[in-house]
Amino acid sequence: MKVENQTELFLVSSSPHTHIGSSVERIMLDVLIALAPAFAASLYFFGVDALRLTATCVATCLLAEWLCRKAMGRTNTISDLSAIVTGVLLAFNLPPSLPTWMAAAGSLFAITICKQIFGGIGYNVFNPALAARAFMLISFTGAMTVWSNSGWIASVGASTVDATTVATPLGVVKEALKAGAAMPNFTGAAVMQLFTGKINGCIGETSALALLLGAAYLLWRKVITWHIPGAYIGTVFIYASILHLVAPEASVPPQIHLLSGGLILGACFMATDMVTSPVTRKGMLIFGVGCGIITMLIRTVKSGAYPEGVSFAILLMNAITPLINRGCRNKVFGTKS
Repeated sequence: MKVENQTELFLVSSSPHTHIGSSVERIMLDVLIALAPAFAASLYFFGVDALRLTATCVATCLLAEWLCRKAMGRTNTISDLSAIVTGVLLAFNLPPSLPTWMAAAGSLFAITICKQIFGGIGYNVFNPALAARAFMLISFTGAMTVWSNSGWIASVGASTVDATTVATPLGVVKEALKAGAAMPNFTGAAVMQLFTGKINGCIGETSALALLLGAAYLLWRKVITWHIPGAYIGTVFIYASILHLVAPEASVPPQIHLLSGGLILGACFMATDMVTSPVTRKGMLIFGVGCGIITMLIRTVKSGAYPEGVSFAILLMNAITPLINRGCRNKVFGTKS
């Protein structure tokens, strides 16, 4: 039968289909609940700056979403909470000293360019928060890579580095790698600081403990599955273990890579974005492995400019997600091939 109204046509995956009894609002609320421990940790470690950046990003994202939908004559979607999630995730990827207007500019870019121009939630190709962070790294490189002085530097025997610009663990490692100097000595106390979050970094990425608590909640609520986080973190662990075994003098133990930077935040909260990640279990595993390999390549290549690779890794894998979906289609129910 010919369909008169072409707008009634939908692109769907192969059968069988079932409804999980959830909604966009419920899923976004679960994500916000899962991010609450990391937000509390950011307030504890970074104080008013964490509150300032998060409030700025969330408010700007909500305003941009409302204005875009209004300008395009479309149904308003601020009630689905997705703009709030984007604002929180973007804020979590910003250094505490970043000026307020830069946070607002990044939030505006995330919603207008990375989300609404594509058609809104469900149509964007790239994770809006990560795409905005990449935009900000290019546009505000200095402000996005400046950190406050930290006593943490001296605790790993790296007091000679410029603590203002490389005061993150991965920054210290990268500088040592590029200079051909000895790797920092991560003692048990330093590793514990990485786990709890008492280090310099972006406001929402430092506490592995808080992020893992949130990830456990998402797994319990079945908002995400283990496939992408497991493949991503597992790949980083294997890559780092082999590298440390082959060249221990020019690398750090795998646990440092696992607990440093935005790995856990990216693997559990951004790589798992339903819109920009593969839909099949096999595709998710491929996606996670790809993210892990690219992350480690950026982190460990001596000539590289960036000490961290999580954002770029996820964005690159977002770009090939349609190809992964095409190559990992499920067998149609009731057929032999």
